[in-house]
Amino acid sequence: MSESVEKNTKPAKASKPAKPAKPAKAAKLSGDNLPNPVWFKPVMFGFMLLGLAWIVTFYISGAQLPLGGMFPEINIGSWNIAIGFGLLMVGFGMATRWK
Repeated sequence: MSESVEKNTKPAKASKPAKPAKPAKAAKLSGDNLPNPVWFKPVMFGFMLLGLAWIVTFYISGAQLPLGGMFPEINIGSWNIAIGFGLLMVGFGMATRWK
């Protein structure tokens, strides 16, 4: 009887290691959720700094620069403020699209 018990027993199989979990599928990148190109951030900050520099230069030079009384043929006077704020607003507008 002991012989039959020994013949019927099989050695235990080693359990298989667990399969690693599959990574979650990456979201499909459409036009709206693409990352910004490399040039976006420097251009954005460049517009902001250029607008600030334009306004500061206009005030410090006593309305002579950048396009003031020093060049009478292109004197735009206080419109230099509008140009400076326009450049700043382009930079801030780009900041709303920064990801």
